[in-house]
Amino acid sequence: MSNPLDTDAGTELFKHYESEYLLVRADLTQKLDQINELSGEPRKAALSAAERALEETDELVGQMQMEKQNVPSSQRTAINRRIRDYKSDVDGYRRKLRTLAEDRSALFGGRYTDNPGGASGDAQLEQRQQLLSGTDRLDRSTQRLKASQQLANETEFIGANTLATLQQQRETIEHTTRVMYESEGYVDRSLKSIKGIARRMATNRIITIAIITVLVLLIFAVIFSKFK
Repeated sequence: MSNPLDTDAGTELFKHYESEYLLVRADLTQKLDQINELSGEPRKAALSAAERALEETDELVGQMQMEKQNVPSSQRTAINRRIRDYKSDVDGYRRKLRTLAEDRSALFGGRYTDNPGGASGDAQLEQRQQLLSGTDRLDRSTQRLKASQQLANETEFIGANTLATLQQQRETIEHTTRVMYESEGYVDRSLKSIKGIARRMATNRIITIAIITVLVLLIFAVIFSKFK
C-alpha cells in the first residue's frame, strides 16, 4: 500500500482530491477486512458498500490524473509516482473484492446450492446492487462537483482580493513617484535660487571692495594734497 508523499507538491484542488481519496481508501480497507467475518445478507450489504467505496477511489484517482496537468512541471515527477501507487492500490483492492464476492458459500451461507434456478435471483440482486451503486456514485460525484465549485469560488475571491491589493499598491507607487518628481523639481528650483543668491553675494562683495578701495584712494589723495 502506498504512503502519501509530502503535501507541498500539487495544486489545492489536487490536494483536495488526494485527501478525500485517503479517507475513502481507509474506509474501503476497513470494509474489506470486515467482509471476511460476515455471511449471508450482511455480507451482501458489505460487498455492495465496498464496491461503492472502490468505485469512488477509482474516480478520485481519475480526478487526480486530470488535475496533475495543472501541477508545476518541477513537481510532476512526484505526482506521477504518487498516482501510480494509488492506481496499484485500487487494482489490489479490486482483486481482493472480486475474490471475496466469488466466495458464494460465505455469501449465501447454508442456503447456497449449485442449483441453476437461483441464477434469476442472483441477477436481480446484481441489478439492484448496480442501481444502488450508480445512484451513490452520482451523489458522490455531485458532492465532489459542489466542493470543487466552492473551492473555485474561494480561489476566485482570493484572486480578486489579490488583484485589488495589487491595484492599490500600484496607485501608491505611482503617487510616490509623482511626489518624488515634484520633490526633485523643488530641489532643482532651490538649487537655482541658492546659486543666484551666491552670485549676487559675490557681486555685492566685489562692489563693496571696489567702493572701499576708491574711498581709501581718495583719502590718500586728500592727505597727499595737504602735505604737498
